[in-house]
Amino acid sequence: MDNAAATPVRKEVLKAMLPYFDKEYGNPSSAHFKGLKARQAIDDARKKVASLICSSPVEIIFTGNGTESVNLAIKGVANAYKQKGKHIITQKTEHEAVLETCKALEREGFEITYLDVDKFGLTDLKKLEAAIRPDTILITIMYANNEIGTIQPISEISKIAKSRDVLFHTDACQAGGLLDINVKILGADLMTLNGSKIYGPKGVGMLYVKSGVKIKPIVYGGGQEFGLRSGTENVAGIVGFAIALTLAQQERIKESKRLTALRDYFISELGAKLNGHPKQRLAGNVNVSISGIDSDSLILQLSDEGICASTGSACSTGKNEPSHVMRAIGLSEKEARGCVRFSLGRSNTKADVDYVLKVLEKKLRNG
Repeated sequence: MDNAAATPVRKEVLKAMLPYFDKEYGNPSSAHFKGLKARQAIDDARKKVASLICSSPVEIIFTGNGTESVNLAIKGVANAYKQKGKHIITQKTEHEAVLETCKALEREGFEITYLDVDKFGLTDLKKLEAAIRPDTILITIMYANNEIGTIQPISEISKIAKSRDVLFHTDACQAGGLLDINVKILGADLMTLNGSKIYGPKGVGMLYVKSGVKIKPIVYGGGQEFGLRSGTENVAGIVGFAIALTLAQQERIKESKRLTALRDYFISELGAKLNGHPKQRLAGNVNVSISGIDSDSLILQLSDEGICASTGSACSTGKNEPSHVMRAIGLSEKEARGCVRFSLGRSNTKADVDYVLKVLEKKLRNG
């Protein structure tokens, strides 16, 4: 019940990856036949991914994870366009990968506008447009929120950005397995995806960079990935990522329908306050506020019963302060500390949901 944090690698994905750990172990930059086979595997994966998102292969940059992709997008654009301006727009409910990168740029003299969201976590498009200045170079808004599941109107945001000659990046890590990621429809200039949220391997991600958009690298070395991400490529990871994304996109409509029905049943039976948009949300996301509980304690109790759930982003686990996402949608500190996120995935069934409901009832009844 914590698939938003990580998903298991599908057997089809693992099977495709295995040869590149031993038999086809070559360095893709080597000129001999082992290296050429590795290079061909990457080229094939790049073509697969490009086809899935309706882009050109030269617009796909493989990275080490989603966070690196986000950093490359935001820092890459900031450093490439700082002569034009030093203003970037984002929102308060973004993943830490975006927020911490923006804070780092603030220390370098960039100005960042952190937009408020409404009680459902949605961006106010009028406020977004009003925030654009002559020196604005980038808008970065996530496709779907990792904590509350709210889906943003990405195509509308991109139209606003284009009308004002501003680049637009979206963190689509949570969307890769359940939503349409056609960049022609979305209108994004840059888009981030990763493997660990789509039943692919950890340690691999990608950045789509539209042709004509300039970015500067943040990692230097041998010039791999068109000079934008130096370092020997993770061949097995890249192969696995491409297969995982292919399968996820092939199945997304059917799986979204199944998960939406399961999600709505779970929400109705829980009877707790729902966080995020009631309809415009990821199919598997169930984020609720349960009064009178300490969510950290409840998560440990659920774990003892064989249930994996979360209080929010796995990337912020261990922090003492309540979720910044929950505070941004208007929850008090006390309310924010009573939030629990269940994120359903491919393996979850109604029997799983019924078991969780039974355990929750027992735990809450016993205090």
